[in-house]
Amino acid sequence: MSTVAVGTEARVVVERMEAAAGALLEALGPELRRQAAFGFPEEEERRRWYYTPTDHGGLPLGSMSPAQQQLALRLVASGLSLPGFAAASTIMGLENTLDREEGWNQAFTRERGRDPLLYYISVFGEPGSAAPWGWRFGGHHISLHYTIVGGNLVTPTPTFFGANPAETRFVGPGVLRPLAGEEDLARELLHTLDETQRGMAVIAKSAPWDLVIGNRPHVEEGVLPPMGWEIFREPFDAAGLEARQRRQTRTEQTLGISAEDREAFRYSSKPKGLPAARMTAPQREVIAALVRQYVDRLPEELAALEAPRVLGANLDAVHFAWAGGAERRQPHYYRLQGPRFLVEYDNVQNNVNHIHSLWRDPEGDFGADLLAQHYATAH
Repeated sequence: MSTVAVGTEARVVVERMEAAAGALLEALGPELRRQAAFGFPEEEERRRWYYTPTDHGGLPLGSMSPAQQQLALRLVASGLSLPGFAAASTIMGLENTLDREEGWNQAFTRERGRDPLLYYISVFGEPGSAAPWGWRFGGHHISLHYTIVGGNLVTPTPTFFGANPAETRFVGPGVLRPLAGEEDLARELLHTLDETQRGMAVIAKSAPWDLVIGNRPHVEEGVLPPMGWEIFREPFDAAGLEARQRRQTRTEQTLGISAEDREAFRYSSKPKGLPAARMTAPQREVIAALVRQYVDRLPEELAALEAPRVLGANLDAVHFAWAGGAERRQPHYYRLQGPRFLVEYDNVQNNVNHIHSLWRDPEGDFGADLLAQHYATAH
């Protein structure tokens, strides 16, 4: 099972979520509450998620008063560690930087394309009730999903963090890189591999154009990355679709993706790459640290419960697969895959300064397995 919130300490986290979600809903007037509140399971909407600048469903921060915004962010913070919340806050703030870098581009279907207030909160069901409930927070480069069943918090997947720009300078020597660990530790691991190990780990000479599983509601066998026009809620008109298709063709040509590469990074439930069982002790320390970059986004109490499911003796089954260039500023992608654990990362867009990173549970995303058990035994 994918439950992580079991025990007194974890129950405290669930109670923080219940209090934060309840306070937010209470503070919203009837109209705003209708936008934020959904039934449960509301399965189609609950599994619909995005990481692009599109309508993520629910109530955007920009429609709330400052006090209501604070309550929404309090709910977000209840699902993240302090470092995780700092990363999420930074990613949201990067929308202003990106807007400037793009020349305040108005070529969007919404009034402001890059907008730190276009992050959406949704609450499914009744917080604190005996029945299952959950919540979602999402906007450009953030997507968080939490499901509570019987007072237990299911592994909160999918969890998506991205950054554009992934790296930007401050005045002087300072550099802002909110997802530095996700990039640097993986490359460090790659460079420690000997020739035989690297032959197993590197699955393709070119990186895919995006995450292979993408924002699909289910982890599906044999898929390739979704196309750029498929990861938005709003449909494109004919001109917009044609522009996206042209950009897709240019991206694939720039990356040099061959038919062999496409087959190599196609998703398989049988892990590809190098298993940690065939790594040295120092290499295992690096891959364990890389796994913790994703797990430690959770509140400390939950990370302490989730980590042993992937680390320790269970780390042997986690595979590391790499595609693309081995050096900084070369398009690259990696995958971590083991039982009930799937991480994808890519950095290929915007001159290799645009990161996507995703953690999923192929069998239990959105609390699927625990919900099935709950409904099977409920009377």
